[in-house]
Amino acid sequence: MKRIEHQAGSGPECLKVVEDQSPVPAEGEVLIKVAYAGVNRPDVLQRAGLYPPPPDACPHLGLEVSGTITAVGQGVSKTRIGEAVCALTPGGGYAEEVVAPAGHCLPVPKGISLKQAACLPETFMTVWANLIERGQLRAGQSVLIHGGSSGIGTTAIQIAKWAGASRIFTTVGSKDKAAACEGLGADRPILYKEEDFQKVIKDETKGQGVHLVLDMVGGDYIAKHLRCLATEGRMVSIAFLNGADVKLDWTLLMIKRLTFTGSTLRARSDEEKTRIAQTMQAALWPELEKGRLLPLIHSEFPLAEAAKAHALMESSNHVGKIVMSVQP
Repeated sequence: MKRIEHQAGSGPECLKVVEDQSPVPAEGEVLIKVAYAGVNRPDVLQRAGLYPPPPDACPHLGLEVSGTITAVGQGVSKTRIGEAVCALTPGGGYAEEVVAPAGHCLPVPKGISLKQAACLPETFMTVWANLIERGQLRAGQSVLIHGGSSGIGTTAIQIAKWAGASRIFTTVGSKDKAAACEGLGADRPILYKEEDFQKVIKDETKGQGVHLVLDMVGGDYIAKHLRCLATEGRMVSIAFLNGADVKLDWTLLMIKRLTFTGSTLRARSDEEKTRIAQTMQAALWPELEKGRLLPLIHSEFPLAEAAKAHALMESSNHVGKIVMSVQP
């Protein structure tokens, strides 16, 4: 089979198609003939040498795919062979074939294409686990979502709307991105290059602050978040694009009784990922099938042009998801 090879610590140009042996599903796993692979920020960080995979994970790139199950390992029913799925993979999704735990494979929602389905597992599970489970976003609450035009951001805006958020604030880099986020349900896009998001939230909430911040920026934003949060507010960190080493005055944490938490999806156990997948599917698959939630796709590249896909991701000139076609 063909897959993408990379060199940790290198630029997009290092991504090359190579020939490799087809993987064999172990106990509890399935083999998937890949139709499409989603491109995610963790892939870019791993390639750049900034996000090494867990020791027991596949070292190759690619965390979400769609396709067809062609073989199963011990303990998995053979009736799953031929099933169209989208799957969270332990790596290796940038390939014609990949293995994944059976519990991480979800049915393609009715009315959703394989291309759209490839955008669901990593992104939707990340947002569900952090916005809904850890962040405890509930109807009537306000939320600040950073990077609103990213794959995570466009998904988080839609899920926050589904959850009944009263006000959805999001940071964006241009007016075009602001318009796209408003179309998805954001109430107040903040042009972070021109506006101070802390001041905007203070003014728009009459000094009360927001109930929840979903942060993928880190750095100097963290201190601002403590001031942006309402009493008993929560901040959930899922990435530190501006750095993780910060000096903070934690007094507000006590005064306002704040909760500061975070998580990554890849480091969780297979059992925990299965639980998240099943919980998310039960809640969101009906919404996808009714067209009330949809992944926003910006660009599609063939597998051989993985370098272009990564370059676009790093440029941040996209709105929504980037996918690669493998063998549609």
